[in-house]
Amino acid sequence: MNSAEHLQPKRPAFGKPGIEPRWTASAKFGVGTAYSTASTVWYTLFRGVLNEIYYPTIDRPQTRDFQYLITDGKSFFHEEKRHLHSRIELLSDHALGFRVTSNDPDERYHLVKEILSNPHQNCLLISTKLDVSKLMKDQLKLYALLAPHIEAGGWHNNGYVIEISGQKILVACRDDIWIAMAATVPLVKASCGYVGASDGWTDISKHLRMDWEFDAAEDGNIALTGELDLSRGTEFVLGIAFGNSLHNAATILFQSLDLPFETHKKRFVEQWERAENHILPIGAASSDGAKLYHLSHSLLAAHEDKLYQGAMIASLSIPWGEIKGDDDIGGYHLVWTRDLVHSAAGLLAAGSTETPLRSLIYLACTQLDEGGFYQNFWIDGEPYWKGVQLDEAAFPIILAHKLYRSGALREFDWYPMVLSAARFLIESGPVTPQERWEENSGYSPSTLAAHIAGLICAALFADFRGDKPYAQFIREYADFLESHVVDWTVTTQGTLVPGIPRHFIRLKPIDLDDPAPNEDPNAGILELKNQPPGAPIRFPAKEIVDGGFLELVRWGIMKPDDPIVLDSLQVIDKILKVDTPFGPCWRRYNHDGYGQKDDGGPYDGWGTGRAWPLLTGERGHYELAAGRDPTRYIQALEGFAKATGLLPEQVWDSKDIPKEHLYLGKPTGSAMPLMWAHGEYIKLLRSTKDQKVFDFIPEVAERYQKNGNRKRIEYWKFSRQPGKTIAGSVLRILAGAPFQLRWSSDEWKSTNNTQSSHAFLSIHFVDIPVPPEQRAPIRFTFFWSESGRWEGKDFQVQVESKNS
Repeated sequence: MNSAEHLQPKRPAFGKPGIEPRWTASAKFGVGTAYSTASTVWYTLFRGVLNEIYYPTIDRPQTRDFQYLITDGKSFFHEEKRHLHSRIELLSDHALGFRVTSNDPDERYHLVKEILSNPHQNCLLISTKLDVSKLMKDQLKLYALLAPHIEAGGWHNNGYVIEISGQKILVACRDDIWIAMAATVPLVKASCGYVGASDGWTDISKHLRMDWEFDAAEDGNIALTGELDLSRGTEFVLGIAFGNSLHNAATILFQSLDLPFETHKKRFVEQWERAENHILPIGAASSDGAKLYHLSHSLLAAHEDKLYQGAMIASLSIPWGEIKGDDDIGGYHLVWTRDLVHSAAGLLAAGSTETPLRSLIYLACTQLDEGGFYQNFWIDGEPYWKGVQLDEAAFPIILAHKLYRSGALREFDWYPMVLSAARFLIESGPVTPQERWEENSGYSPSTLAAHIAGLICAALFADFRGDKPYAQFIREYADFLESHVVDWTVTTQGTLVPGIPRHFIRLKPIDLDDPAPNEDPNAGILELKNQPPGAPIRFPAKEIVDGGFLELVRWGIMKPDDPIVLDSLQVIDKILKVDTPFGPCWRRYNHDGYGQKDDGGPYDGWGTGRAWPLLTGERGHYELAAGRDPTRYIQALEGFAKATGLLPEQVWDSKDIPKEHLYLGKPTGSAMPLMWAHGEYIKLLRSTKDQKVFDFIPEVAERYQKNGNRKRIEYWKFSRQPGKTIAGSVLRILAGAPFQLRWSSDEWKSTNNTQSSHAFLSIHFVDIPVPPEQRAPIRFTFFWSESGRWEGKDFQVQVESKNS
C-alpha cells in the first residue's frame, strides 16, 4: 500500500493547530495488556473510557483518550466520561481485560463494552453493545472519538480519512507511528479536526449531530471522529490498531476485526489464567480470597516491557495528567531502579523468577560506568532525570542476592555489576544526593539501610567468588556506615511529641559541596520542596520525620524492639498516621507538599502530601518482624484497592469533597496503580505465610544484631573529611588512585610514609592505627604515585577518647 495514494486531502480542517493539548487523569480504574509478548499494546481506563494507549513499548503513550459520543440529534448530547454512569469489571479474576457498563441517567439506553487487546497483534478491540429503548431506537446516533497523542505528544499529530478495500477508516500518524481505527459496522461519516475548533466533539456538542466532515488535519492537536452505522446492528467490534506504516496498521486492523471477538477473548483470558496457575499459594494470608494477590501479580507482570524485557516501569500513569501537556511527558511510565526492584521482589515473593532475573540482567546492562544508575530513565536506558540516589545502586545488589538465594541465577555473570555498584556506593557515599523521596541530599535512614544491606550482600558475593580481601573491605565499610546511623540520623532534641526527645529524623541535610559538614542531627535546616507560594520552606531538620527508619528493621540492621525504633514509631504515629475507613495509612513526612491541594485541586508544583498505602505495607512488615499479626495492614491495603485491583500512590486523608470525587481513604489524582505498592502487598502476604519478613537478610542481622566485636574504622576521603576519630580505632584514608601517605601522630615531630593498598577496582587506601592513648591529631598529606606529585596541602583529624 502506498500511503501517498491514500493521503490526498480534499477537505482540510480549519482551526489549526488546535488548543493546548493536555493528558488525562492519572488515577486509573483499569490497566491492561495481553499476556503474550506478540502484542505490544497497553491500555488504561478512567471513568469508563479508554485513556492512554501505549505502543510499541510501555513508555510510549500514543493516545490521550477514546470514548463514544451519543446524541438523539435534537435534545441531548452525551459523552461517556462526563454524562454516563459507568461500572468497570474485570473479564476474569486474573485477565487484564474489562467490561464497562455505562447507563444513560434517564434510562433511554445503556452501553456495554468489553475491552482487550488482540493477544497476537497490535490492536485494541472494543466489543460494543448498545441497548436502546423502543422510543429512541431510530433516533440515537453513536460516534467514536479518538484523540491521538502520538509519541507522547499532543502537538504535531496528523489525521486523515481514507478508504481501503471499500471501507472508510480513520488514521493518524507522526514520524513512524501509525494508528488506524474502524469497526465491523461501517462509518457513515468520518472526520479529522483540530481540538477545540473543528474536531468532532466540538461539532456534535454544538449541533447535536455530525455536520462537519474533513478528510485531513495535519500538524496539530487533533481528534478523529466517526459515526457508526447502527442500521447495520447495535452490536459491533471497534478496533484501534498500531503499526510502523499505514499498510502495517491497516492490515493489523482488518485482520483483527476479521476474527470473532469471542475468539480473541478466549485466547486473551486463557493466557492470563495459565500464567496465574504457576504462582505460589500465599493467598491464604489475604482477607479477600486472594483477589488482590492475583491481580497484583498480573499488574506487576503487565508493567514489564515486551521488547526491552526486564524493564519494569513505576506506573502506567501520568500523575495529575489533566493539567500536563507536551512539556511534561515523563509521568511514571519510566524506570526507577528502586521501584523496579520492589516490583521484581514482589514477583519473586509470588514464586515467579523469570521476570526478576530478566530485570537483573536489564539493570546490569543499564548500569553506568561508575557503577550507579540515573534517577530514572526510559526503557532504552536514556535518562529522564539525572539525579543520583544511593539506594538505587544498592537495590540491584540486593535483588541479585535474592535471586541467588532462590536458586534462580543462571549463566549471566552478575558479579561485575555487583562489584561496580559496591565501588560506587563506597566512593560516592555516605551522603546521598537524593533520598527515596527524591528531594534532598544528606544522611537518610532509609538510604543508609539499603546501602548497608546492599554492601553486605556484595561482600557475600565476593566470598562466594573467593575474593576474601574484597569481601572484608566491603564489610568494613558497611560497618562504618552502621556505626554512624544513629549519630547521623537520630535527634536528641526532638519536640514533636512531649517526652520523646530522641527519635529518627527523615534526613540530616548535608551540602554535597561541603567535604567537612556539621554531621550533628540536632543541627541543620531542611529546605522542603513543593510548598505553597509564600509558605515557609525552611524547617529544623530535627523536626521533620518519616518512616524510613523501618527499613533498618526490614533488612535486619536493627532489632524491632530497639528503644530508638519504638520511640520513633510513637512520633510518626502521632505526626503522620491517618485513620481511614479501611485502616491506618501514613504520610511520607510532615509538611510534605507533593499531593492534592486542600481544596481538592490538582498538584501543580505545590500541594499537600497525602497518605501512601505502600507505607501501610511497610508498617505491616515491621509489625510482623516485631512478632505481631499484620492482618489489619493486609486488610487496609485490600480496602485501598479499586475493584479492578489497582492500588493508588496516595489516598485522600481529609474531609470528603464529593464534587472533586475525593473521599477519605480513596484515591487522589496521583498515580494509580503504583507498582511499588503492589510489590509491597505481595511481599507482605509472603512474609505472613512464612512468618518472617521476605526482605530480611539473615547475614545482615547476624552481623549487626548479634556480633558486637567489630573493628571501629573511621573513613576519610576527599568528599567526606571527618573532623575527628576515636582513640583506639583505625583511620582509613581512601582515594581513587595509588598514593603514598605521609602522616604523623605527634605534630610532625616524626613522620611515617605508607604506600596505599589496592582494595578493589579503583579504590586505594591506607590504614592509620589510632592507639587508645592517642590525643594529638593525625596529620597527613598525599604523594600521588602515578603523576609523581605532592598534594600540596596538609589535612588533619582530631582524636577523641571513647568516653568524650
